[in-house]
Amino acid sequence: MTTQATSTRAAAQYTMGELMVAAAAREIRDGEVVFVGMRLPLIAFVVAKRTHAPNAVGLFENGVIRTTPASELIYTMADPPNLLGATQCLDMLGVMSLLQSGRVHLGFLGAAEVDRFGNLNSTQVCGDKGLVRLPGSGGACDIASLAQRFVVLLDHDKRRLPQRVSYITSPGFGEGKGWRERAGLARGGPSAVITTKAVLRFGDDGEAFLASVHPGIAVEDVVENTGWKLRVSDDIAVTSEPTSNELEVIRDYDKEGFWTS
Repeated sequence: MTTQATSTRAAAQYTMGELMVAAAAREIRDGEVVFVGMRLPLIAFVVAKRTHAPNAVGLFENGVIRTTPASELIYTMADPPNLLGATQCLDMLGVMSLLQSGRVHLGFLGAAEVDRFGNLNSTQVCGDKGLVRLPGSGGACDIASLAQRFVVLLDHDKRRLPQRVSYITSPGFGEGKGWRERAGLARGGPSAVITTKAVLRFGDDGEAFLASVHPGIAVEDVVENTGWKLRVSDDIAVTSEPTSNELEVIRDYDKEGFWTS
């Protein structure tokens, strides 16, 4: 299994997971405090630290704070390599309090659904066999509500990008411009949605628009697989491919492609 994953990844120039990691890493600015999370954002933090953002600080919901990436790939936040060499090992309240005080610049989130205003649903969806209950918020609602901005990563599928989520677990821009302020959320909101086809960003009215398509993906493909009439930027770009340096960091850290294949 390991050999197959490695050879498949080597045969391609890069995988979609690697492209999404590189795109996510570029959202991190030097010196920022970042709620990292698991899977692809975990590796995005490593890439950012080793390329353009050496002074970024990573937070994990279980209380771990790191100024250096874990020395080896982790599979859960509580894995020993994530504790070894950590700057601090607090409790959940310790890191969540940084959100309340406005000190968290960026949070990475996943969801079952994301709608046109960047609202997230990870609570319940209506599947082919009826209502399906999902794990819920965890710390996502706190991050979406209180971080200075957040970025979402998910598969690009019409069912996962509806015009309106079936349940708002974590708020984006609600119903549009001014909604967060009216709801008492003094800052923040989604800044990007990175999917397996494209990167969406948000206008002044709070609605998502198509900012870039990934190499080899047609604009029409993205629009047809989005659950609302997606606006397309006048200066739409092609998402930058991972650089050789970024790929080197990704493959050095996730050697077997556990998260990125």
